[in-house]
Amino acid sequence: MNTGSIFRIGNTSEFNSIALEAFNYQYNKNLIYKEFSDLLGKNPITVNNAWEIPFLPIEFFRTEKIFIGDHKPTIVFSSSGTTGMQASKHHINDLAIYIKSFRLGFKHFYGNIKDYCILALLPSYLEREGSSLIYMVNDLIQESKHPDSGFYLNNLKELAHKLQILDNSGSKILLIGVSFALLDLAEQFPLQLKNTIVMETGGMKGRRKEMIRTELHSKLKTGFGLHVIHSEYGMTELLSQAYSAGNGIFYGPPWMKILVRDTEDPLSLQPHGKTGGINIIDLANIHSCCFLATQDLGKLHDDGGFEILGRFDNADIRGCNLMVL
Repeated sequence: MNTGSIFRIGNTSEFNSIALEAFNYQYNKNLIYKEFSDLLGKNPITVNNAWEIPFLPIEFFRTEKIFIGDHKPTIVFSSSGTTGMQASKHHINDLAIYIKSFRLGFKHFYGNIKDYCILALLPSYLEREGSSLIYMVNDLIQESKHPDSGFYLNNLKELAHKLQILDNSGSKILLIGVSFALLDLAEQFPLQLKNTIVMETGGMKGRRKEMIRTELHSKLKTGFGLHVIHSEYGMTELLSQAYSAGNGIFYGPPWMKILVRDTEDPLSLQPHGKTGGINIIDLANIHSCCFLATQDLGKLHDDGGFEILGRFDNADIRGCNLMVL
């Protein structure tokens, strides 16, 4: 199919049409997804709407090669994984699609990347290989063309000094970081920032006590002297990102949509405002699987925004019981 059309979606009708085209393509080209769909009695003949398309449990990326292509993957992104669990692997056929997705996604929400100095505080991701987040942020750093854009590991004092100088100069700054590292920076070197967007990517990665987003953002706002903290929502299994501008409500680009499934009946969808499991349509995943049932819990708003409220307990598979098929 024409992958270029994915990034030209302008309305719900176009999204629905391309989603159905993607389902037809993946049903016929991805054997694992076809077998899964067949078990549910779903195929391109019986499915007439994007919301009827079956959602593959994201756990399949841990155990199977979810990939469409006649050659070796260009690159393989992998998750950090948790103790006792196998890491997810996303085999990428066409790296250009990922690059186009995150560049256009960033532009959609934040404007021209060249207007920013990008400072990245992502130590837990830099310390391992295969991170799709590091790939994205490194590309944004290069695209920004700003001489001070770059990564920081454990040199928090140097970062705080650089951040204060840049902020005082009036430069437009994006500080993107993993939660525990941003907390360390805010607590050890508190600042009063005026021209900086602070964006957390989530996760304490075992470095600090987990906390709810409102508590995390409260501490970061105090430490950085800001009214809001932005957030990025992404994962190894996706090629697109959603962003929150500070109110805990995320929005995806036009080629990414969220649905919420019933936790007791994962084949049924919840109405707006009701909590359930997060299903994602990411049309940039055209060469793996665009239709994923995640382990995240959340709710959908009338305007298409969504909240993340937690995750399914690993001991509770009710929300992911499609796996038993």
